[in-house]
Amino acid sequence: MFLTEEKIKELEIKANDIRTSIIEMLLEAGSGHTAGPLGMADIFTLFYFHVLKHDPKNPEWEERDRLVLSNGHICPVLYATMARAGYLSLEELKTLRKFGTRLQGHPHREYMPWLENSSGPLGSGLSQAVGMAIADRIDGKDKDRFIYCFMSDGEHNEGNTWEGAMLASKNKLRNLIVVVDRNNIQIDGFTENVMPLEPLADKWRAFNFHVIEVGGHDFKALNEAVGEAQAIYEKPTVIIAHTIPGKGVHEFERDYRWHGYDPNVKTTKEDYNMALKELRTLGGKIKSEY
Repeated sequence: MFLTEEKIKELEIKANDIRTSIIEMLLEAGSGHTAGPLGMADIFTLFYFHVLKHDPKNPEWEERDRLVLSNGHICPVLYATMARAGYLSLEELKTLRKFGTRLQGHPHREYMPWLENSSGPLGSGLSQAVGMAIADRIDGKDKDRFIYCFMSDGEHNEGNTWEGAMLASKNKLRNLIVVVDRNNIQIDGFTENVMPLEPLADKWRAFNFHVIEVGGHDFKALNEAVGEAQAIYEKPTVIIAHTIPGKGVHEFERDYRWHGYDPNVKTTKEDYNMALKELRTLGGKIKSEY
């Protein structure tokens, strides 16, 4: 799992390409979520291009790791990453949220069986992941692969999240690794104003999880956090990844109003064209340094 400097640079390039695809998708769709997908691009990049045991050419490979997305509204980053990994074409990304598309505004496994779950109602993903981890233990596969659950900080407002955490802790699910996008925003404002979550790490510890806090844009630190989580054998682990919502586009960063803006109604196409220009300029700079 060691990351060389060359590999980190490759991941930086891919992450920027994924962010560019996200903006292109949203611009074409005329709606969708912006801040969360941009903020999670580095984490998705690390997992799909370095961490996960998976095979795009055989997406239903039985021995693959499972990645459960709980906060399904950030699916533009999931679709863009999977396209860059070879699960679907870049051309299909242009169908996001359009009538008849496979790329729904929330992931729908019936349309794409290589997704691990359908998601939409916040707070459900952790329970889904816990069920998968328990099933692997029953089947004797809990030492062969990991179940990863990506979730938002805002969905900690949902009681179902903590029910899932209790069940995971009770069963000492060492094969379950939760990654929390701690970006401090939700649709109505900052999390600490809407429904304060802190001390979040202490709450997870109280539920008997091994807790790791890390910067969500530092590939080396993130990779080390995953390695530490995989080495924990007596309990489940949660990685609280501190991210910048809207990462990569200066005008969008840390502004909760970009949680789910519609580029054709609440803002303008010019904003998204500006974002594309900024990301493409950054991409060129990263590649020139490579």
